[in-house]
Amino acid sequence: MEGVIHIPAGERGVIRLFALDMRPEQAAFLKEPGALAQVLGIEALDMDQVEVFPVSDLEDIGLTGYLTEGCGVPRAQVEEDRAMLQALEGHVLLIRSRAFEGKETRLTPADQIKLIGTYGERRTNWSAPPETAESAKPYSAPKLPPRTARSQARRIGAGLFAVVMLLIALLIWVLVT
Repeated sequence: MEGVIHIPAGERGVIRLFALDMRPEQAAFLKEPGALAQVLGIEALDMDQVEVFPVSDLEDIGLTGYLTEGCGVPRAQVEEDRAMLQALEGHVLLIRSRAFEGKETRLTPADQIKLIGTYGERRTNWSAPPETAESAKPYSAPKLPPRTARSQARRIGAGLFAVVMLLIALLIWVLVT
């Protein structure tokens, strides 16, 4: 099927950019609940993960800057489409893959909505070498003797009690005067 955009289940970190060939009033209407989902041919969409805006709002940063600096798209991906992105006018639609809530989805956008590009957000590298320092080992902190621990707990408790009593006294004084 031509014009169908397949979103696989569990997709993460993908941004789709669409050009909107419509009047500003129509583009603004897409922000209403259910309107955008209807023109995309789906039942529901998380509108917190969707942006509809005129390209002119980006002023000096431009669409390429917004994608790289604002959305975290690697610069190399955007450079391939720089000329096309700079030539865009009117309103655009930006949809993050989180808008589909991890469900497999088939978009059938209306004729006024044209897919411009699909971009991937930068991925965080969560790998790290194992920590070998002695202080990083579990239960490696020096253990306080029981008397010292009780004494410290009493001091903290007495401090909190004094602060609460002071606040109560202040509240009573304010109410009386």
